[in-house]
Amino acid sequence: MSNVAWSQGDSPLARFADGYGAELAGLGFTHNSVVIHVVLMGQLSRWMSEVGIVVADLTEDTVEGFFDARRAGGQRRVPTTRTLVPLFGYLRSRGVVPPPEAATSTPLEDLLTRYRRHLLDDRGLVPSTVLNYEGRARQFLSERTLAGGGDTGVDGLCGADVTGFLLRECSRLSVGSAKNRVNDLRSLLRFLHLEGLVQSDLAVAVPPVAGWRDTGLAPRLAASEVAELVSSCDRSLPTGLRDFAILMLLARLGLRSREVVGLELDDIDWRAGELTVRGKGGGVDRLPLLSDVGEALAAYLYDGRPRAESRKVFLATLAPQRGLRPGSVNNVVRRACQRTGRDPVGPHRLRHALATELLAQGATLPQIGLVLRHRDLATTAAYAKVDVAGLRSVAQPWPGAER
Repeated sequence: MSNVAWSQGDSPLARFADGYGAELAGLGFTHNSVVIHVVLMGQLSRWMSEVGIVVADLTEDTVEGFFDARRAGGQRRVPTTRTLVPLFGYLRSRGVVPPPEAATSTPLEDLLTRYRRHLLDDRGLVPSTVLNYEGRARQFLSERTLAGGGDTGVDGLCGADVTGFLLRECSRLSVGSAKNRVNDLRSLLRFLHLEGLVQSDLAVAVPPVAGWRDTGLAPRLAASEVAELVSSCDRSLPTGLRDFAILMLLARLGLRSREVVGLELDDIDWRAGELTVRGKGGGVDRLPLLSDVGEALAAYLYDGRPRAESRKVFLATLAPQRGLRPGSVNNVVRRACQRTGRDPVGPHRLRHALATELLAQGATLPQIGLVLRHRDLATTAAYAKVDVAGLRSVAQPWPGAER
């Protein structure tokens, strides 16, 4: 990056400019993006010289002064700490910038850390679910600390405390959200009992939330509509090849969003024609790699996937080229809906469409459960209600009414 003039000077970060530019290029940043980041690095370096900050004192807190100076200078679009994440990562890899300060540990934080490890390691929950559970636990225990529950909020905890919290929370929530609150709190209470922090299992004191289940019919996608969504991808473009492969996994194998983004290159056994899928609760399954799905994956890997060190199958098209997140799969499906002029649906609707199509072709519920990898047949039984014609054939007439 010697073409950036400031890097030839003697400001604090000048000697790192070339290495930083090479690092960004290696991560897949375009030439223009590399120049923009290195120029920003130079502006930060000049500010450090003006205020007398050396490299060893550079932290996320000190750069706030840099941002304030930019605002005071009349700049309308001021970068954020997130913009400098690649720079801090590079400087820390060189050992010239201290690591971020660890959060101050408290008894409550220690307890929440153990709870997080329990959810991840013992229960095998995915990080997004763990984040929700931990947030609810933090809210509940923080309220308890203010109400005299000690440093962790557990001291003197009883069923009345649990009920009172839920009554306050659920009074402003829908039935579905209230059920989630109940599940979150039951999980925490079971953990506290398991840790020996409460003598009795207070999870049994959590009242259930009244509400009818499975009372409606979810809008269904016909096989022809699913095919239209899949075929809407422009496979002349790398992004189109990637999105086509993702939609094929959703529509033909019924994978969940998190299972799609979790796929790694080593999970594809081309010789055996199998795909290793890491499902809910840490389960690992081997699925047959259908020929059309395999062809879609091969086309993406050969002609669409950027070169990167990541072993994830599906990567972002823009730098840094890292694995996709579950929300990206949702965006893929929504873009397909926009291209076909349909109301937006989520990735799970394609999984639902696969189940209903199998049911229409005569597959039994246990067979569908095997395809979708359900652990409980009751989960699969929810799809029985979409077979309206079959339900009519077994329905009994209402007393006093003609059928």
